[in-house]
Amino acid sequence: MTELELHLLNDYQRDFPLVPAPFGVMAGRLGVSEADVLETLIQLQARGAVSRVGAVFRPHSIGSSALAALAVPAAELDEVAQLVNGYAEVNHNYEREHRYNLWFVVAAADEARVREVLGEIEHRTGCPLLHLPMLEDYHIDLGFDLVQPHQGQRSATARRAPAPSDTLHRAAVPQPSETALIGAVQQGLPLVPRPYAEIGAGIGLTESEVIAGLAHLAEQGIIKRMGVVVRHHELGYRANAMVVWDIPDDRVSALGHCVGKFDFVTLCYRRPRRLPAWRYNLFTMIHGQDRDEVLSLVAQLKERCGLQDIAHEVLFSRRRFKQCGARYVADSAPEQAAPRNAANGS
Repeated sequence: MTELELHLLNDYQRDFPLVPAPFGVMAGRLGVSEADVLETLIQLQARGAVSRVGAVFRPHSIGSSALAALAVPAAELDEVAQLVNGYAEVNHNYEREHRYNLWFVVAAADEARVREVLGEIEHRTGCPLLHLPMLEDYHIDLGFDLVQPHQGQRSATARRAPAPSDTLHRAAVPQPSETALIGAVQQGLPLVPRPYAEIGAGIGLTESEVIAGLAHLAEQGIIKRMGVVVRHHELGYRANAMVVWDIPDDRVSALGHCVGKFDFVTLCYRRPRRLPAWRYNLFTMIHGQDRDEVLSLVAQLKERCGLQDIAHEVLFSRRRFKQCGARYVADSAPEQAAPRNAANGS
């Protein structure tokens, strides 16, 4: 990739400028023109390296979401995956190496709608379904360091204080203007010189009101980060695995905090067991350039956090059927098709 592409992809995954002409500010810092920045981002998005530019919302800060899995007969997998993709509430949908082979995330305005969607999917597919809402999170950040990957443990300043498990179920109730703003930005900012003005024109707010509203949502913790949302597979992280662990309940928080400190762990959270079908309660996501690297990183976790005797499974992804921003608020924007990889996708 070019030097400009690297800087845009690596340096602006967070702390995106909340000013009237954010791309102009970025251009000034990088010593290029605003037109160069916009055209490069448009090209990166067209190539699939960038999912969107904009807000990433903290799970359960608004609305409700849940991870789910289906055990689908291999011959029916493509058909079932497309059925699942048809729900606007589904924002991620992956094939993984396991009997439960289709894993997806449902996000909606409230838990009732999440359950309704999951019930419909289970009924329409006739496949066994696992409903796995988050109970506690130890680290969630799908940002990727493209310059110095996998340096070890995160620095203390880079670690986010874990949220108590009970707070994960107390979603904020946005004001009407905030609801409109969330709906307008949840699929990304328009790649134009004055994106906040264009957003405001569509929902009856001024440019300054949009900027102030986004800043307020960030201060509340509803927006986790503002920036370039990258797709890891297109940037060289071609192997990703969801590693699931069967941790004794009295040790899961301590071990979750240990695992969540490592910079190669992008997600680490506790979810419920679903016995007898599903015994695992700690979920971690690890990305690498190939399977061997991921397995080496899993071995590091086992050694550094004392997980050698803990039952676990490594569920590598095979195909990505859908990846887009979560929709917590209904909007009128057309849904973007996600790139689909024929094999070994992620």
